[in-house]
Amino acid sequence: MNKVKVLFVCMGNICRSPTAEGVFRRLVAEAGLTDAVLIDSAGTHAYHIGKPPDRRAQAAAEKRGYQLSGLRGRQVSAEDFVEFDYILAMDEENLSNLKRVSHAHYHAKLSLFLEHGTRFSEREVPDPYYGGDQGFEHVLDLVEDASVGLLGKIRKGE
Repeated sequence: MNKVKVLFVCMGNICRSPTAEGVFRRLVAEAGLTDAVLIDSAGTHAYHIGKPPDRRAQAAAEKRGYQLSGLRGRQVSAEDFVEFDYILAMDEENLSNLKRVSHAHYHAKLSLFLEHGTRFSEREVPDPYYGGDQGFEHVLDLVEDASVGLLGKIRKGE
């Protein structure tokens, strides 16, 4: 299998996309595919470059055994559109932002992350930043589901 490269994208890269990166990273490791899949996350905005994930996102993830503390926020770069095979936006607004800043040639790589899920009807991962702890738990539920679906597609070569 050629190395598959996956980029998760939200607005600031401190809640949703690092959560997706951490969850998917563990799932890939448990499947024994760490050497076959490169995983990263980024934000469409430069609000939190170099900052660790939100402490509430880290706490919720840690309760489920995911480690996010080593991750640092970064902004999507032009090189990402060339480098990554899957560029997965957490919501429509960020998907639109990605399409706006990339050449149409790369739009086939762009999609909503939750399109890979099967258990929930939501199409977007809601931003938990301004809410309570339950928002971070719901993000994890959505991300875990979509991660399983995404890994299945990668394994099948889709």
